[in-house]
Amino acid sequence: MAIIKVRNPAIDLDAAEIPNIDASKITSGSLGADRIPGLAASKITTGTFDDARIAASNVSQHATSFDDNKLVNDISTLALRQASDQNKSAYNTNSQSVDVFQDATGIDTTTNAQRDASEYVSSVNNLLGSFSLNTADRSSEGIVMSFSGFTPSGTSTNVDNVWFDGATVYSDGSDEDWYFPNSNANTPSNIISIDMGSSYNKVINSFRLYLGNGIGCGVWKFQGSNDNSNFTDLLSSFTWQGTSGSGQSFYSDFDFTNTTKYRYFRFVGVSGNISSSPYQNSIMLKEASITQTVSATGNFTGTTITAPSSVSEMGAIITYQDNAGTNALNTDIVLQLSADGGSNYSTATLTALPDFSTGIKMAKVNDLAVTAGTQLKYKINFANQASGSKEARIRGVALQY
Repeated sequence: MAIIKVRNPAIDLDAAEIPNIDASKITSGSLGADRIPGLAASKITTGTFDDARIAASNVSQHATSFDDNKLVNDISTLALRQASDQNKSAYNTNSQSVDVFQDATGIDTTTNAQRDASEYVSSVNNLLGSFSLNTADRSSEGIVMSFSGFTPSGTSTNVDNVWFDGATVYSDGSDEDWYFPNSNANTPSNIISIDMGSSYNKVINSFRLYLGNGIGCGVWKFQGSNDNSNFTDLLSSFTWQGTSGSGQSFYSDFDFTNTTKYRYFRFVGVSGNISSSPYQNSIMLKEASITQTVSATGNFTGTTITAPSSVSEMGAIITYQDNAGTNALNTDIVLQLSADGGSNYSTATLTALPDFSTGIKMAKVNDLAVTAGTQLKYKINFANQASGSKEARIRGVALQY
């Protein structure tokens, strides 16, 4: 049978005449009610539509938009909490960097700002005086000692007052000195802890031990801390022994490099055997006083992070503390972000979040436009700072990219 072609435009075709037209056959023009009146969508059962045939608005109008900022902020908050709990140094992942100032490895530059051993950065600067050996009687300063692994012998009074009384020579053996007991011969089981008190505001870089003779008492290390939990080695190994002097007064000086103020110190046994023979006459600390100044303005930057690809938007979560007064976000604490190594900074508008913990506040910025690049940095500026009336402490930064 010959194919009859209908060319009369006056003839209308409805869905009954075109029951299963393949979508691949529709290659140009647009289809509306005036082209195929009454054609139900259910009649298009085979083929696919090219992207060019379906306008983006026809798809996006049915899609629910998704904002991932809440999720990103929660992840950053958890990262800051985990880093704080584990006292982690600065680290970065594929999409964020985290620093809670456990040390200074994540800090690049500082101007009138300083990291404190208590793990924060502020515009408070500690200036050290000259170091000198403190030979005074310190038995009234409230210094507290404790012992683990052994109980000191040879004294009928508080050992805290005995060892810090400035006496350098054993006299009557009853109440001025102490010694290691005979029953403890294994040095690694022993710890001597010292709490200098909450008002102690000095830095030490040496100590002197006075002993009743020159017999050694094993190998030890000396550590400092500000929370009595996490300790830093100040002297990783030394032999407990007096090497200078004579008679009943032998002594040794043990020097180390340190510019950090600590409240807690401890001696930890490392190896060898202790001896009960030498009386422990005295300990003296070589100290430098600290003068604190608060700069009205200051800033610090984080170390440069290399992103896996070019970044044109960045975000951040910061944790901070009002040590004095109330610091206004975006005025007293200003955050800037850069993706080109600090050549260009964009100033963030920080928004307050619920407190990170008791006394520790939190703020965030998301999707801040920056000059595109792969070298990521943050900069935090302090303003209007004043001793006792407005002091901000930055406790942590989670950079998002």
